Amino acid sequence: MSQTLLLVDGSSYLYRAYHAMPDLRNAQGEPTGALYGVVNMLRKLTQDHKAKYAACVFDARGKTFRDDLYPEYKAQRPSMPEDLARQIEPIHQAVRALGWPVLAVEGVEADDVIGTLSVRAAAAGMQTIISTGDKDLAQLADAHTTLVNTMSGESLDPAGVLAKFGVPPERIVDYLMLIGDTVDNVPGVTKVGPKTAVKWLSEHGSIEKLIEVAEQIKGVAGQNLRDAIPNFNLTRQLLTVKTDCDLDAHAADWDALIMREADQDTLLDLYERYGFRSWLRELSGDAGRIPEGDARIAAEVQQAGPVEVNYDTILTWADFERWQDLLAQAELVALDTETTSLNEMQARLVGISLAVAPGRACYIPLAHRGPDAVEQLPRDEVLARLGPWLASAAPKVLHHAKYDTHVFANEGIALGGVEHDTMLQAYVLESHRGVGMTDLARRWLGREGVTYEQLCGKGAKQIGFDEVDIDQAAHYASEDADFTLQLHQVLYPRVEAEAGLLATYRLEIEVSPVLVAIERNGVRIDADELAHQSHALGQEMLQIEQRAYELAGQPFNLNSPKQLGEILFGRMGLPVVRKTAGGAPSTDEEVLTRLAQDYPLPKALLDYRGLSKLKSTYTDKLPRMIEPATGRVHTRYAQAAVITGRLASSDPNLQNIPVRTEAGRRVRAAFVATDGGRIVSADYSQIELRVMAHVSDDENLQKAFAAGADIHRATASEVFGVEMNAVTSEQRRAAKAINFGLIYGMGAFGLASNLGITRDAAQSYIDRYFMRYPGVARYMDETRLAARELGYVETVFGRRLWLPEIRGGSGPRRQAAERAAINAPMQGTAADLIKKAMVRVERWLEQEKLATRMIMQVHDELVFDVPLSEVKTLRDALPALMCEVAELKVPLVAEVGEGDNWEQAH
Repeated sequence: MSQTLLLVDGSSYLYRAYHAMPDLRNAQGEPTGALYGVVNMLRKLTQDHKAKYAACVFDARGKTFRDDLYPEYKAQRPSMPEDLARQIEPIHQAVRALGWPVLAVEGVEADDVIGTLSVRAAAAGMQTIISTGDKDLAQLADAHTTLVNTMSGESLDPAGVLAKFGVPPERIVDYLMLIGDTVDNVPGVTKVGPKTAVKWLSEHGSIEKLIEVAEQIKGVAGQNLRDAIPNFNLTRQLLTVKTDCDLDAHAADWDALIMREADQDTLLDLYERYGFRSWLRELSGDAGRIPEGDARIAAEVQQAGPVEVNYDTILTWADFERWQDLLAQAELVALDTETTSLNEMQARLVGISLAVAPGRACYIPLAHRGPDAVEQLPRDEVLARLGPWLASAAPKVLHHAKYDTHVFANEGIALGGVEHDTMLQAYVLESHRGVGMTDLARRWLGREGVTYEQLCGKGAKQIGFDEVDIDQAAHYASEDADFTLQLHQVLYPRVEAEAGLLATYRLEIEVSPVLVAIERNGVRIDADELAHQSHALGQEMLQIEQRAYELAGQPFNLNSPKQLGEILFGRMGLPVVRKTAGGAPSTDEEVLTRLAQDYPLPKALLDYRGLSKLKSTYTDKLPRMIEPATGRVHTRYAQAAVITGRLASSDPNLQNIPVRTEAGRRVRAAFVATDGGRIVSADYSQIELRVMAHVSDDENLQKAFAAGADIHRATASEVFGVEMNAVTSEQRRAAKAINFGLIYGMGAFGLASNLGITRDAAQSYIDRYFMRYPGVARYMDETRLAARELGYVETVFGRRLWLPEIRGGSGPRRQAAERAAINAPMQGTAADLIKKAMVRVERWLEQEKLATRMIMQVHDELVFDVPLSEVKTLRDALPALMCEVAELKVPLVAEVGEGDNWEQAH
């Protein structure tokens, strides 16, 4: 070991780790972000810097001499957040367990302990490395002392301090005396920032020399300097790190600061409790240990012992029949498929895997090929024999059952008995986290399975699963079924334990087969109409391009950010709104939108981009996405992708077709009915506002909905103090912006921008709104508080919507989370309602044996392809079917339209 002293500014890193990390929590809901950040920093530090002596230094509770000198010292600092305070003790435990001596000296700040130790080390001929993010400690840098910041990777020796701050270490105190230290509430010279401070010190050398010429410095800056001089003696004492503290009671000699061997037992307990799975596996070498820190599950697994794996590869009828007997005896069977494609409509079976108990699984290969492939049981005969069980009500658990249901449908088998889906269980429990099998196995089982890429490769060299060696394929596939069963045993009891989560899970289980039906039904596209639209869009884009050339005074590439920046900000001199990470003026959509309010070229560019996106994403692409076998486009609905419970449409995304522009609405006209039929659309009216009226319990809002009033006109009447029949169109527009803006957490700045009014006027509108609708204001305040306390909000029906950033994020991220806390229950409840409606309507269609097909779900809207003979039946039935799925404190309203195409029906 080299004679090096490694010092950590623990108090600085506590706060930095807390604010830098998201709101991490273990299975018991205990906060872990700061703990993770500090431990991670220490691990990296000891890897990068080998030292014989070390200390992690924290501030002790109580006053120091600086508080006596200046009662306002650190007075502006808020009290320690509760979630951080809860992590202090485990952080100290973890630091000690890692082998670090911990110092917290009563009456002495951590900076002064670090300063004193670094001077002692220099006197002893040692080098000191100080790990900190605090600029105050830059004054300690010298030939013997270097500062490092593990979060930024920065390293500061004397030359580095000069390069960063513009002054050498011996002038850092002078520099801070001029600019002040807002973190510690130490005053500087009013309106003097870093540039002025560096300029003065470069010119005059020191504070003392600066004071000598203070009378010669002109203007406001000179007067502010002269006003601050009487405080300089105090601020110097506050800002100077002491290097002569009495530490004999804590570190009488260097032996007290020798790094020790890590206490592995304590670390194992801490990593297990707080859910640090990768460190747990690294330390224990046991992939079977529980990663999430759930004591109950850990106890169950430890009692049961490691799972003994027994995987079979079914290549004979004798083995097949033996497994048929096992399936018949099992209370629940995990089922998984291996296929030729991720495209549900095209995927064909390569093999089937089954699990009847933890560690007890099999794989039935059906279509492996290649020169080394062994003989497999005949595919058609296997499906004929297994088909009755697959279609039966025998209880099954799958992971992403919707996909496997499609796969079996492609083989002519209607999969039955799907009682559980581990993907949906994980989604209901933790909608903010990944629900892939690999992630879940790591998170909940503490196990690393074989990955698809390990088996098949990736990129251009990736092979199909049907080309994988059967022995390897069998282990991988059996493992997937096995993990599915084990995940169910861990996840479902947690879902079942809470009524709201259980109700949400049951709804998701019911929605899954409805989505299968919608996806398989597909939607008919008029390719000729889209080709005509593509041509028209292309012509329109050419016209905008020529106009842009005229406005710019020269031709340029409208798709080149570099050329665009040169035109807008170089040639035309438009104001730079924001810069990119590389320092160039940004030309993104937000910037162009702001500039378009005052300049015609940015408006033309936005129009061009909008048409270009519409053309490439829809009018050009949709015809190429028509499935040859069906002649229809089949979107894919992701059921577990959006935190609020909404569905996400992809390949193609039918939910993002713009409806506010004429060109966007024309695209919907290409979604047409089957010959001899009509498109029928049914959507909930102002659903999120109705949910707000329900959850806020606001009397005035509920009265307006109960009376069937135009809610925006009613709001305008309340906010502007006029009779309903006297509300102007401008007042109604403002009220509509307020109604929807507040649901999405919009403040005065956003409303002002939306309406083109001053911020004061916007704030006045919002204040009047809350005066008229006090229940809404109360709901928002209570929801924010509850979200901060719990880390989540819930929908009316109990869906849990986690907000990881609401307690652990930075300022902007936390503010965004608070806005989400207001909106998520609205959007989530609306998602629950449309899902309930989907299930109910699909059930009714089946019961009535109608030929009508549900073909799309778009936010709050359901779209149907309807034979002419059934249009009236559907129009009459849909409002009641959709509105009776739940009873809110205000009436639900569903509006129904019809037409030859989607645009006419909407």
